[in-house]
Amino acid sequence: MTGSNYRICHIELDEKSIIRRNADIDHERRVAIFDLLEDNIYQPLENLPNDYAGPFRVILRMEESRLAMDIYADHDRVMDDKLSIIILPLTLLRKTIKEYFQICDSYFAAIKSASPRQIETIDMARRGLHDEGSEILLERLGEKVKMDFPTARRLFTLICVLQIR
Repeated sequence: MTGSNYRICHIELDEKSIIRRNADIDHERRVAIFDLLEDNIYQPLENLPNDYAGPFRVILRMEESRLAMDIYADHDRVMDDKLSIIILPLTLLRKTIKEYFQICDSYFAAIKSASPRQIETIDMARRGLHDEGSEILLERLGEKVKMDFPTARRLFTLICVLQIR
């Protein structure tokens, strides 16, 4: 786990924002959350109340067609203080998310019947789209939050979970 206070210590998805659930989706969500909490860099760049410097509790939710990140102080330090909210229009991510879902469907279908070489090719494309979405997320949040690529990658996974219809 990262030693810095500039990190997410707790993250959850707003249950009302999750449209569709199944075992694969829940597994991906759990893995992304576990990996994110193990090691992340997350530093809101705005001046927070009382110069709070982390760690942070984050709730991801959909607000109309935008992503909302509710940022709270760690409850062990300050009880239920909402520090900020970051709203991110998903317009630039929509195409990548759609293509990512399509390649994921192909990947899960390929696992059942394709050769290892075909599965590997599809998996490489899937990872490439995941990286592309993570880069877009880093760029779009760059003026609001400082984070590293692995953190953006895991957040992209969680955003995708909120986008599954």
